[in-house]
Amino acid sequence: MIRNILGSVVALAGAASAVLSPFRDWYGGRAGHDYRVADLFEGITPTESGVLVSILLPFLGAALLVVLGVVLRSRLVVALAGLVVLGFTILWMVRQGQAAGSLVVGGDGAGLQVGVVNALAGGVLMLIGALLMTGRRSRRERERKPVEPFAVPAADQVDTWPPTQEPGMSVQTSPWPEPEVDPYTGPDPRDLGDPRDARTRSYPQAVPHPEDDPRDPVHPPHPPPPPPRG
Repeated sequence: MIRNILGSVVALAGAASAVLSPFRDWYGGRAGHDYRVADLFEGITPTESGVLVSILLPFLGAALLVVLGVVLRSRLVVALAGLVVLGFTILWMVRQGQAAGSLVVGGDGAGLQVGVVNALAGGVLMLIGALLMTGRRSRRERERKPVEPFAVPAADQVDTWPPTQEPGMSVQTSPWPEPEVDPYTGPDPRDLGDPRDARTRSYPQAVPHPEDDPRDPVHPPHPPPPPPRG
């Protein structure tokens, strides 16, 4: 957006410089609007020209192109306007050089003057403005939605990974805390030896723990009553 505004301002400034240039002296004290458009193709003549059929005409057309390009945000139209101004100015320099034998730059008004500089500067500013503008986005770019970053899940929602919202390894489906892992890293009691088995008698023997005794330590089991005597 900022580049479009900056490019438009530069291009419009170039259009204003190009339109004002025919009203200033171009060569030997002769104003730009005294040169006919036909002189650019047939050769420079001393005949004076009307304003509407002078070199001002293509410059006005280029200024309208700049305005149209700014409204449409078209870099191509603005660049075309700059090429029109530069093209007609260079063509005039070629014809003027052929008519005068050579082109000179003199401070006494005998050579190229400020009007030509304004025209060249206007064309260059139009091209710079076209380069600064970003132009209009295509329909596909306008319809393309910006990619939004994944939001942090709420506290009452299950955290998922990866961020494709698909359940991963870190999903906790139970409301209860996860069971703690037994820190015991010793051998499995089932791998210990059995004193009644000759094959595993030499293995380390499991030491029974009081808490592993299925009997009630407070209320030990009582022997069964003797059978009644007949």
